[in-house]
Amino acid sequence: MIIKRVVRILGITLFVAVVLIGQRWYSYVTNTKNPYDSVGIDINSRMPGPIRKWGCDQLKANFPGRLPPYGCQAADGTNGWI
Repeated sequence: MIIKRVVRILGITLFVAVVLIGQRWYSYVTNTKNPYDSVGIDINSRMPGPIRKWGCDQLKANFPGRLPPYGCQAADGTNGWI
């Protein structure tokens, strides 16, 4: 009985954390006023490859001509976007 309650609380907590972090990341890549927001950069740089690429594409579209933030830089060491 107590184990089920603990598992339920942990599950709900994990779900809420994923939703909050996901919302913060989505807001950063689509509606940010600054592509160099440290929290947004940290979240985006830890996303899986395809999701991070999509986020970087959104940032690039919103901020053309600017240097890419950490996590969106090209692998060849240039200042280009991934």
